[in-house]
Parts: sequence; C-alpha cells; structure tokens
Amino acid sequence: MENPVLKNPDQYPSEEVIFSIIKKKKKLWLDFFEQIHQNYPDFSEEWRFYKDGTSWLMKVVRKSKTIFWLSLIEGGFRITFYFTDKFEEAILSSMISNELKNQFRNGKHYSKIRGLTITFSSKKEIEYTHILIKMKLTK
Repeated sequence: MENPVLKNPDQYPSEEVIFSIIKKKKKLWLDFFEQIHQNYPDFSEEWRFYKDGTSWLMKVVRKSKTIFWLSLIEGGFRITFYFTDKFEEAILSSMISNELKNQFRNGKHYSKIRGLTITFSSKKEIEYTHILIKMKLTK
C-alpha cells in the first residue's frame, strides 16, 4: 500500500494542493464528492494533521460517528472504513469486490475492529463506497 503524502503540517490540503497530487484522478474525486454531498448532505468533512501518522487526513462524519478516513497518495486517493467483527457476514455477502472482501477477511485486527481500504481507480470504487456507507449507517 502506498504511503500517504501531505506530510507538511503547514501545507493545508486546499483544492489546488489536492488536485496537484491526485492529477488524473481529479474527475473521479469530483464525482465521488458530488455523490457524497448529494446522497449524504448531513456528512461533515474535516482535514486535520495527525502527528502520529505525520500526514493530513480527512475525517468524514455524521454527527459524532466517523464514517471513513480519506488520505491522498501520489496520483490518487483512498478511503478507509473501520468495522467491527459483527459486520463480517454483511461485508462478505455484499456486492463489493472479492479483493475488498478478502482484505477485510484477512485484515489485521485492532482490538475489535478491522480496516477496509478502497484505493480509487474507477467509478466502481464509488459504488463500493456507497455500499459500505449504507452498512456503516445501519448499526
């Protein structure tokens, strides 16, 4: 997995900075956020610099519930969901890719949660994101 960029705490991730990093994925970024804002208008986005990971991350929340984390990588972006083990059956029977299912099944446990990271390369990942967001909002 590629390491996140945005390592400078003094360089806020403005649109100009973001688009200079994600390059050809700009349209995918715009499509992704257009759908997020349209389908989930009550979501809030917050960029924050995290010293433990020494990079900027976007946290997307509904009220006090974290939905996913977003990080930039050179030439793209990715999001990570965290699910408890009780979601395993729902995730494995969902319409997300087998690669993502295997990632969750074999993922490292952090106490009672596991991460599921989607690296965006096509609109298919937007569909997977919506499936996982709906799952996240059910419990």
